[in-house]
Amino acid sequence: MENEFKLSGKEIIDLGFKPGKWFPEAIDHINKNQLSKEEIITYLEKFKVETIDLLENPVDFKFNIKAENELEEINVKTVVTTMKILMKTPTLVDGAIMPDACPTGPEGTIPVGGVVVAKNAIHPGMHSADICCSVMLTDFGKANPKDVLDTAHSITHFGPGGRERNSQFRLPLDLLAEIEANTFLNNEKCISAARSHLGTQGDGNHFLFVGKSKKTGNTMLITHHGSRGFGANLYGKGMKIAEQFRQELSPNTLKQNAWIPFKTEEGKAYWEALQIVRKWTKKNHEVLHDATLEKLGLEKENRFWNEHNFVFKDGDLFYHAKGATPLDDKFMPDITGPRLIPLNMSEPVLIVEGKTTKNNLGFAPHGAGRNKSRTQHRKSKIGTNQEIFEIETKGLDIRFFSKEIDITELPSAYKNAETVRNQMEEFGLGEVIDEVLPYGCIMAGNWQKNAPWKNKRRQDR
Repeated sequence: MENEFKLSGKEIIDLGFKPGKWFPEAIDHINKNQLSKEEIITYLEKFKVETIDLLENPVDFKFNIKAENELEEINVKTVVTTMKILMKTPTLVDGAIMPDACPTGPEGTIPVGGVVVAKNAIHPGMHSADICCSVMLTDFGKANPKDVLDTAHSITHFGPGGRERNSQFRLPLDLLAEIEANTFLNNEKCISAARSHLGTQGDGNHFLFVGKSKKTGNTMLITHHGSRGFGANLYGKGMKIAEQFRQELSPNTLKQNAWIPFKTEEGKAYWEALQIVRKWTKKNHEVLHDATLEKLGLEKENRFWNEHNFVFKDGDLFYHAKGATPLDDKFMPDITGPRLIPLNMSEPVLIVEGKTTKNNLGFAPHGAGRNKSRTQHRKSKIGTNQEIFEIETKGLDIRFFSKEIDITELPSAYKNAETVRNQMEEFGLGEVIDEVLPYGCIMAGNWQKNAPWKNKRRQDR
């Protein structure tokens, strides 16, 4: 018996099978029962997975966008090209593009302002690393807008990394318990980010905006940011798992469009992890709003929020919104009120309501979008950063947390706000019920210009 042949994974691979989680079970069964070669092949047949090819023709998608100048024509053409490639992904059954749509990443990547519907599948690449990027509004009543902006400025945190230990907000114990119970989130890196990144806003187009309601005159605080490093860690893990499934199930699918089948153990755990990240992100907004209220000695008069970068479930359909605002109540389990659509720092934040139509799939734009990349926009501007800043922000209290102007976040970097609003009305993408007229806002700014590692290099030189 000591000289009995013991089959290993290599022999199974040599028979034409790809490595999988079933290997240990199969090897144990074959060796225990000393199966012959013919019996082995018969037994292994049940583990064979038929690969799923790309769809021959792309699934149709809805247009909620219209080009109104040459630059927009180029933008729309690029978005349509990438959507046609994307919609060949075999899990997809429907899709739509919004007026703020703009391409991002290689061809076949879901554009910003895109919605795609998958059956029983979650595509991490379609919600991206900025999971649950969202907006929250708190009504500060008749508070002075400058007082609110000054106070919020003393509390918020923009830029890379998290808060120092002595300035961290307390992570709720019930939320920590949920994190620790999830296989995707229960690791030191995720938990550390969940603690230190709470109450941080990151960089890019994230902001803290203060303005007044057109309807009531009340002062409103609005924040825009996502799940920070906590969500980015989940995204990284999700992409790795999705890639494993892609290699096994659909190797011709583009890597960025890999998916996790929902009905698997991994799929259910990933869906639960997304919901936990959603809760954390909502708390990430709340701690900043609540701390500002507390420092001013005020009580909130109203509050609502919505994400615009997430995956929403309806039965066996998973709606992946990459920069698209959910209108339909069914997408928001904790419905708090109307939805928020920011445009740019010099324009009102729109407060909207709306209904699902065949064309909008239950979604609206998430903002104004871009017609040019940051680099293209930067090259197109004439004058110093200060001169450009003063012209574009005249009459507003605009601040950059890093004290360095980022001209790629000024109003001219975005699509024309009036065009987006007109197309929202034309395509039935939500009704504006109020507007928050701008007083001022805070953004990260060009924090890389004087980043700590660059200062150290200068000092060393």
